[in-house]
Formats: sequence, structure tokens, C-alpha cells
Amino acid sequence: MSERVHVKVLLLFGDQAEIVADVPAEERAEPQRYPAADVAAAAGIPLDELAGARLTAEVGDDDRLSGWRRA
Repeated sequence: MSERVHVKVLLLFGDQAEIVADVPAEERAEPQRYPAADVAAAAGIPLDELAGARLTAEVGDDDRLSGWRRA
């Protein structure tokens, strides 16, 4: 069974979204990059509104995130 976590899109960097755990800044790991268009489409958010969005995602066996949804 996969785990669902809360995440935040910090910013868009080219065609990539920088994503971190939605926890206080001092508790965050380094941002991970994911294709912004894929994240936006999965979550049903317009690409130009993705930066700053709070989402949930499933953590895979390889610790990669997927299954994006609005939080």
C-alpha cells in the first residue's frame, strides 16, 4: 500500500516544478523536480497557477511521487 503525503510546489523552473514536503522550511529536504505539465494535468490545476499550490501525492517504492491531487 502506498503512502499519501502533503507537498507544496515551490516554483516552476523551466518546464519543471520544484516540489517539497508541506512542512516548515527547517524540516524540508531538498526540492525534487517533476515535469510541471504532468503535475498540473494530474492535479487539474492550470499550469500558470501551479507555483505555490498545495497538493497530495503518493510515494512510490523508489520514493518518487505520483498521483497528484489538490490538497
